[in-house]
Amino acid sequence: MEKISVAVRFRPSIAEEAAGERQWRIEDNRISLHRPLGTPISGISFAFDHVFEQSSTNASVYDILIKSIIQAAINGFNGTAFAYGQTSSGKTFTMNGSQLDPGIIPQAVRDIFDTTHMITDREFLVRVSYMEIYNEEINDLLSLGNQRLPVHESLERGVYVAGLREEIVNSADQVLELIKLGEANRHVGETNMNVRSSRSHTIFRMVIESSAKDSTSSVDAIRVSVLNLVDLAGSERIAKTGAGGVRLKEGKHINKSLMILGNVINKLSENGKHRAHIPYRDSKLTRILQPALGGNAKTSIICTVAPEEVHIEETKGTLQFASRAKRITNCAQVNEVLTDAALLKRQKQEIEELRRKLQGQHSEVLEQVILKQRNDMHKSELEREKLAMELEEERKSRQALEHHMGEQQRRIDYLNELLASNDARKLIQGTVHTHSSYEEMSSRNCMSQGNTFTTPIFKAMPDQFVVKRSNHSKAFDSSPLPENFTNTANEDLWLQLNKGFRTDLDALQMTPNVRYRAAQSNDTSIGTDLEEWNTKERCLNLASECKLQALQVDALKEQYDMLERKYSQLREENSSLVQTLSYSNHDVVLLKAQKDELQKDLNYEREKMRDLKEEIRLFGLVFAERECLLNSLYSKSKTMIENFSSSQII
Repeated sequence: MEKISVAVRFRPSIAEEAAGERQWRIEDNRISLHRPLGTPISGISFAFDHVFEQSSTNASVYDILIKSIIQAAINGFNGTAFAYGQTSSGKTFTMNGSQLDPGIIPQAVRDIFDTTHMITDREFLVRVSYMEIYNEEINDLLSLGNQRLPVHESLERGVYVAGLREEIVNSADQVLELIKLGEANRHVGETNMNVRSSRSHTIFRMVIESSAKDSTSSVDAIRVSVLNLVDLAGSERIAKTGAGGVRLKEGKHINKSLMILGNVINKLSENGKHRAHIPYRDSKLTRILQPALGGNAKTSIICTVAPEEVHIEETKGTLQFASRAKRITNCAQVNEVLTDAALLKRQKQEIEELRRKLQGQHSEVLEQVILKQRNDMHKSELEREKLAMELEEERKSRQALEHHMGEQQRRIDYLNELLASNDARKLIQGTVHTHSSYEEMSSRNCMSQGNTFTTPIFKAMPDQFVVKRSNHSKAFDSSPLPENFTNTANEDLWLQLNKGFRTDLDALQMTPNVRYRAAQSNDTSIGTDLEEWNTKERCLNLASECKLQALQVDALKEQYDMLERKYSQLREENSSLVQTLSYSNHDVVLLKAQKDELQKDLNYEREKMRDLKEEIRLFGLVFAERECLLNSLYSKSKTMIENFSSSQII
């Protein structure tokens, strides 16, 4: 049983401290809050395992706090280290660092590989994974396709994330490249307190397996340790960060998970008799870190705080969290696996088992057959995928061709309808023209007969012209009428009246309409000629348009025939591809059947091997019993011989 190691680290102050502000003071490993005059405030004093001042480096933090956990992880102990604190207090810098001052994670990676290379009596296998908890969803930072992964638990693996990508690595540079890839996929954002604020919790996990070299024991234990290096997102206050929209939602999830982590710490720090249910399952973070909190792991917590007076309340909450975490005890022990859960042991056993099975049974031929079958199956799968892609492309091209052919057919139908409508229009226009000419002539004749008093006026009437109609017969007070003046209202009479002559309008006779009719007939003949000329010109224009449209129709028909030929050709190719695909599917089925037969043979050989092992075991037991019996007979005969020899001597 050992307690969790807790340390506090102050980041450098951003603003200069004023003389009249409260300040945090560090005395050895104790932190206390003092008033402006230097007097301490009662009740606000905390003691921890280590306290790092503002001038401390990541190397000093690693050497004092983390290096022992790394060495223990190499020896088979589970280890966890995480940074806790408010936003912009230096957690990410402590874990990742910079080029000039590397953080805990890169130093731990290099330390692990440097140490394992110096150990010559053990063989190591290292696997790494990198995940983030964003809005209470687990995402794989090494593979963008693995999102919203579930958390499971088993007796062999404990608590683990299903579907998480794990990479087998053999050098520190390879691990650092994977970390760069994961950092590029991590969710970060800008707030009022930090330009690059972490919006998710990240967990960098290393699984270290080791076994003794040149071991002849069949029950050699494999050491399997899990090292978690956690960079938590910082707690936030909306009034200070100014978060809104997506940032506000992220901040709510961050604060909720950190609150659940605080509840777990509170429950674990209580006395065992009064301890209630520990809510590990309320958050993905506490669920994954369950072994590190009161379980089988060596754990170190680095609480980062800000020294400014404006952040005193947040710093006080962080120090209270650290004080409670300091009272938690873990039970760390070496993890030795005697089952097939270890990857290194499982690989070795499978290789040795296959070698034993293949010895003396045409191993080379069987290996070549299996390899050939695997290659053929792989090639057939690739060919099938290729054919499926080609078939999909052919289907898309056929749909495009059918659409184009439909467009061409619609254009042809439109042109045919246009030609038919032009022919019908010509016939209708000829009939309508004849009928309208007759109606026009009839209407003009009716107008000339019904409106007989209408006389064309060739010039404007003068203003002084006045005609007075008399209501009764009386003598005219005017000059005598000329001799040639008659009572017929003709054009000469109208001209004389316009010049000032007077006459009795009631005595006038109507003007004969012979001249008007003649003029009207002449006008009708002229209008008919003009209409006939316009009709001929229209017919010529329509004929030229029909010729052009006929040429277009011929061209479209040729294009349609060409598209029909292409369509038929594509159909034939499609049918051939479908037939080839069916053949390949048949080959795949045959290969699967052959694989099943080989698997059955292997299973049969395994059964035979098991029976043989059982027989050998029984034979060994019988042999041991007989050996014991022979030993007892030998001892009895020896005693009898000794007794007999002694009796003879006597």
